Amino acid sequence: MAVEPPQSDPVQDAPEVSAPQHAAAGLPAIGHTLRMAQAQMGVRRTALTLLRVNQKDGFDCPGCAWPEGDHRHTAEFCENGAKAVAEEATLRRVTPEFFAAHPVADLADRSGYWLGQQGRLTHPMYLAEGAERYEPVGWDRAFDIVAGELAALGSPDEAVFYTSGRTSNEAAFLYQLFAREFGTNNLPDCSNMCHESSGSALTETIGVGKGSVLLEDLYKADLIIVAGQNPGTNHPRMLAALEKAKAGGARIITVNPLPEAGMERFKNPQTPKGLAGGGTPLTDLFLQIRIGGDQALFRLLNKLVLDTPGAVDEEFVREHTHGYEEFAAAARAADWDGTLTATGLDRARIEEALRMVLASERTIVCWAMGLTQHKHAVATIREVVNFLLLRGNIGRPGAGVCPVRGHSNVQGDRTMGIFERPAPAFLDALEKEFGFAPPRHHGLDTVDSIRALRDGRAKVFFAMGGNFVAASPDTDVTEDAMRRARLTVHVSTKLNRSHAVTGARALILPTLGRTERDVQGGGDQFVTVEDSMGMVHASRGRLEPASPHLLSETAIVCRLARRVLGESSATPWEEFETDYATIRDRISRVVPGFEDFNDKVARPGGFALPHAPRDERRFPTATGRANFTAAGVEYPELPEGRLLLQTLRSHDQYNTTVYGLDDRYRGIRNGRRVVLVNPGDARELGLPDGSYADLVSEWNDGTERRAPGFRVVHYPTARGCAAAYYPETNVLVPLDATADTSNTPASKSVVVRLVPLPQ
Repeated sequence: MAVEPPQSDPVQDAPEVSAPQHAAAGLPAIGHTLRMAQAQMGVRRTALTLLRVNQKDGFDCPGCAWPEGDHRHTAEFCENGAKAVAEEATLRRVTPEFFAAHPVADLADRSGYWLGQQGRLTHPMYLAEGAERYEPVGWDRAFDIVAGELAALGSPDEAVFYTSGRTSNEAAFLYQLFAREFGTNNLPDCSNMCHESSGSALTETIGVGKGSVLLEDLYKADLIIVAGQNPGTNHPRMLAALEKAKAGGARIITVNPLPEAGMERFKNPQTPKGLAGGGTPLTDLFLQIRIGGDQALFRLLNKLVLDTPGAVDEEFVREHTHGYEEFAAAARAADWDGTLTATGLDRARIEEALRMVLASERTIVCWAMGLTQHKHAVATIREVVNFLLLRGNIGRPGAGVCPVRGHSNVQGDRTMGIFERPAPAFLDALEKEFGFAPPRHHGLDTVDSIRALRDGRAKVFFAMGGNFVAASPDTDVTEDAMRRARLTVHVSTKLNRSHAVTGARALILPTLGRTERDVQGGGDQFVTVEDSMGMVHASRGRLEPASPHLLSETAIVCRLARRVLGESSATPWEEFETDYATIRDRISRVVPGFEDFNDKVARPGGFALPHAPRDERRFPTATGRANFTAAGVEYPELPEGRLLLQTLRSHDQYNTTVYGLDDRYRGIRNGRRVVLVNPGDARELGLPDGSYADLVSEWNDGTERRAPGFRVVHYPTARGCAAAYYPETNVLVPLDATADTSNTPASKSVVVRLVPLPQ
């Protein structure tokens, strides 16, 4: 079967639009999965590869971080996971001949979709200063180039070491170790742009910046609230877990500005009912909230719980919490009129939600970017914690906080020390184990790294995976900042936009994927990952590498460290590269919860990391208790004639990777430059369905940013709200528009006006 990539870049601003769907998965998902997988991998490779995804003796899906149960289906993957696997295991190749035929200026004019479709990178490539094209370079020479630039810096803090979520625990641990031996805590990562708000809020309130539930808790819950999350597109395997929870008696409230097909009805492709029947309705109550109104909703629910005799778990509050009286006073001040304005909801639906809350003894709240990417995101998640604490719903089976992480192992990277603000205890353990004094001052997060590059305070940018340029806010500012660097380096499996927006010099270092065998001096190696619920397990690739010139991420870090640090480092980098078990031995002595790491991970299915609030109702906060908080309620204000825009993914997309140009569930085909607008709002603004408009964001400092040429699609969004895909709309989000405390880009509440274009 032919696996040739597209030669021309397809038009993306003239989509075909039909009515949105009201059910997810089923037979269409199977057909779409097989077509895309076979186009990339061929028939035989598709079968061999997909049957190993998320199996106990297989490899972890390079897509989302949703956990696997102990009993696994033969096809333990979803449509989007299969797309991620197919893109990594593709038979398409990007060779030196490709770069000879495509100068950087040509690559910069191509869409991210086209770049990604070209296939796997096969050789290290180097862009010399003033050159028009990348040329092949040997690994030794590549490491010499990086080492030379790092040695020329005035301070280690002039280097930035970025990490994406797909890096393994072993590679992430060594990467942060190398950066800190080099002398900097500049370790931004993709968490800074997504769940940093969750970590900030949870660390303050319960003492652990992670979710407190395991997969089994969903099956014990009475009520599951899914807020600011689109599981059918972003975490499709979660739908099967929700279906099982429903079968066990759970009820589900969905809080979202847009209806989501998967939360309406799920046709499980692994069951006869899902394939041939009507599937399972998941949502019992849909709260179509105005963008950014979630804090106000949970604050009012908290007031109503407080006002209901016997509703508060007074023993839990007395024994395990701090700050209750101040919180209760703030919550009792909530009023109906203000909440209805902030949320756009009606009183009857909120009262129905309250009845469901009061009827539940075990409640879980799940959320994703719809809660984390607002100016008041941290305060919103604190209010969610208040809501759960009131009725004792943390540290109880079937109850707790459930931030649903995106990229596979994004949570594990943070556990391994990828953090610009490391805890002193972690640095103490690192110093004791490796015998050097790590830097103690805080480093740069993602937004501050862009500022440092923009201002000339950072000169070398090294990325372990990801597509930093496309993922970051304020696209024009970010790209200009990257071009000011002396050297940009990307460890990658595939081509992306970041390879075309370079510093004075640039390197592309091709690496193994999750699907591929990793053979080192000690034989076949495996790596480990941590899922969204704190389960750690092994991942073993089986395919032959896409090229003999690839190195593993671990090998790249080890060889770079040896070249940069030289004799000054007592760390056994060569030993680590040869045998990954030796890395896990060191992790076991540095990172709490990983004691006897090699023995634990040898168990099929892996092991759960300890979580004090969940396991023993112990809260390692500054007060020694779970902390209620009492922040003022905030929500975005909407000027006359404007809309609140949220950025989101299409169904043919994972983060910045675009697999195709369709968004099947939303009725969008063959295009991405669309803006979804409520029909009533569109009529008031004079925007017929099918018309075109520029999106212009407006900010309090008077600045404006423009994303041109979007097709208007009349869509059942909440009134006053609109939605469009990223990264096309990242240009609308200023670098300084971030969440308080977490510094996460506020990409989910952008005030825009739509400027109609001539028909």
